[in-house]
Amino acid sequence: MKSCEWKLGLSSSFSNELNKNTFTQYAENGIRQMEISMPSEDYKTLEWEKIKKLASDTGVELWSFHLPFAPFDEYNIASFDKSLCKKTISVDNEYIKRASELGIKIAVIHPSGEPNQEKDRDELLKIAADSLAEIAEKAHDSGVTVAVEDLPRTCLGNCSSDILRLISDNDKLAVCFDTNHLLKEKNSDFIKAVGNKIVTVHISDYDFRNERHWLPYEGRTNWIELVELLENAGYSGPFMYEVSSASPASITRRDLTYSDIAENYKACVEKYPFKPFGIPNEEECVKNAFYKNPII
Repeated sequence: MKSCEWKLGLSSSFSNELNKNTFTQYAENGIRQMEISMPSEDYKTLEWEKIKKLASDTGVELWSFHLPFAPFDEYNIASFDKSLCKKTISVDNEYIKRASELGIKIAVIHPSGEPNQEKDRDELLKIAADSLAEIAEKAHDSGVTVAVEDLPRTCLGNCSSDILRLISDNDKLAVCFDTNHLLKEKNSDFIKAVGNKIVTVHISDYDFRNERHWLPYEGRTNWIELVELLENAGYSGPFMYEVSSASPASITRRDLTYSDIAENYKACVEKYPFKPFGIPNEEECVKNAFYKNPII
């Protein structure tokens, strides 16, 4: 599929509101698909039927559901605490079932919390893979594909070899490629290794020193190359942005609008340069860097 055929999507984390105005703004700005992703405390109060009606009324497709992942002592499928793993799997299974009732076909999952010690990594990968295989099997019964997200820093899934190990125990598992998480492996190498398993994406930019969730072209990613690599990998899902309207401390700019997302999307999928809205705040970026100097 050509990149210009990818539908424009946006995570609900852009505004953290699932109301009539949000869905109307999506529809009016050509944002055709949504990932439901909310602050952890808001998952328990989701108004499922209201969300379904708003989506139907505005023609916005509910594409994916991001399973809750924090706090880590409450949600973690890769814990040595077996009771925590079991509880998290049970919660994830219930959310996947509810999401399937809205017509959602993709559930995005974090394979671990953090930090993780290097000495524990192999064992934790095994625990996570077992958990993911179990969740994927149950999700399949509801018609949902579980997409394992690549993560930054010491998290499990911080490189393609981790991701391939995590999805190896169940062929129903797929991948959510987050374009601002990899700190020890280039996005280009990740796509080449994992490409045909990518069923959805999280689009944002960064400085290669830590995750930033900036708008494409505000960081260091080569967007034309990345889009071409996704095309070559046969990617056919939406171009799903995962950015916030409010500006993080790491960048100086005004708050983003829905029309900004639509304008940026056009540049990305048509593969032409885009003048960034923001300027990275170097002092803040250095202060919060995982790597003071990028290693990729």
